[in-house]
Amino acid sequence: MHFSGEDLGRTRLAPGPVPMWETILSLHRFQRRDGGLLVRQWRAHAAGALPPDWPLLATLVPPAGYFPDFLTPPQPFADLGEAVAHVAATARATVRRDLVHLERRRLAAPFADGLWRGAPRAYERLGDVLTAWHGAALAPYWSRVEEQVLADRARRAARMLDQGTEGLLAALPPALRWRAPVLEVDYPVEQDLVLGGRGLLLVPSFFCLATGVTLLHDDHTPVLVYPVEHLPAAEPVGAEEHRVSLAALLGHTRAAILEALEQSCTTGGLARRAGVLPSSASQHLGVLRDAGLVRTARSGRTAWHSLTAMGAALARRGWVNPAAFGPGRDPADRPAPARGASRRAGAGGVRRGG
Repeated sequence: MHFSGEDLGRTRLAPGPVPMWETILSLHRFQRRDGGLLVRQWRAHAAGALPPDWPLLATLVPPAGYFPDFLTPPQPFADLGEAVAHVAATARATVRRDLVHLERRRLAAPFADGLWRGAPRAYERLGDVLTAWHGAALAPYWSRVEEQVLADRARRAARMLDQGTEGLLAALPPALRWRAPVLEVDYPVEQDLVLGGRGLLLVPSFFCLATGVTLLHDDHTPVLVYPVEHLPAAEPVGAEEHRVSLAALLGHTRAAILEALEQSCTTGGLARRAGVLPSSASQHLGVLRDAGLVRTARSGRTAWHSLTAMGAALARRGWVNPAAFGPGRDPADRPAPARGASRRAGAGGVRRGG
C-alpha cells in the first residue's frame, strides 16, 4: 500500500467492530476451525445455534480465498440493520462484478445464480440470512468481540496521538510492516494499492486472523482489516462486593439484569434469569441501552440483548470509566426516559480469506 503525505493525514481507525466484517470473517473461522482460545470458545457456542439457512452464506464465503466485496461495504456501518439493508440493495451490476471471482461451482449454486439474475427474493433472502447468522452466532458473544476490539483501538489511538500516523502504522501486527512510504502486508497474491490521496480506513477485527484483509476493488476509500490481539478478561472483584457496588450504582433490578446479560438472551429469557416480569425487563433494558451499557439486535421478530464493552466492564468489575469508551455522560447520571418515550434500539486486493 503506497502512501503520500495526504494519505497519512487521511488515515483513520474505525470507531469499533464493524458488524459486516465480523459477520463475514466469522464464517471463515467457523468453516476453517482455526483461531485461538476465545475463537474456539465462540465456535463451540455457535455450533449449537446456527440458523438453518447458514449454508447459503457459505455459497458466497468459502473457507478460504475470495469473497464478494459487496458483502463488506467500505462504509464502516456500526448498525447491523443499516449494513444489511445496504448489502441487500447492492446494484446487480456490482453484484455480478464481484460474483465472477467466485469459484465456478459456487457461482453455479442456485442462491448465487439468483443473485446473478437479480431475483428480488434472492436479495431479500441474503439480508435475512445475514441477520439470522449475526443474531444466532454473534449477538450472544458480541460484548466480548466489542471488548477486545475497543481495547485494541484504544492502544492504537494512544500510539497515533503520541507518534502520529506513521507511529500507528509501525505498531500494527507483525504481518503488516511499515517501510515508509509503503505498508507491506503478507498476502497470498502480489498486488500494489496506490492510495492516491484517499487515505486508508483501518478496521480492527476480532475474527480476522494472522494478516490483513482488503477489498479487490478500491473505487472508494481503501479499507484494511487487521487482527486484534485477544487479551484475557480482567479479574473480577469479589462476588458480594460486586453485587453491592452494582446495586448502589444502578439499583437492584438493573444490576440483576446487567449481571444476567453475561450470556446474551431474549427479553423473555432475561426476565426469567433476573426474576422480573418481561414488561419490567423491557423497561429496564431501555434505560440500560440508552446509557450505552446494552445493545439489542433483531433476528426476525426476536430481539437479542447483549452487553456493550462498557456494560461488560461494569458487570465484571462493578465499575467503569465511561471516558475510556468514548464521549458520553456517566450512566448513573442519565435519567430514565419518560413513560412511553420512543427509543432507537441498536442492532446490535484480491481479497483473500481472513
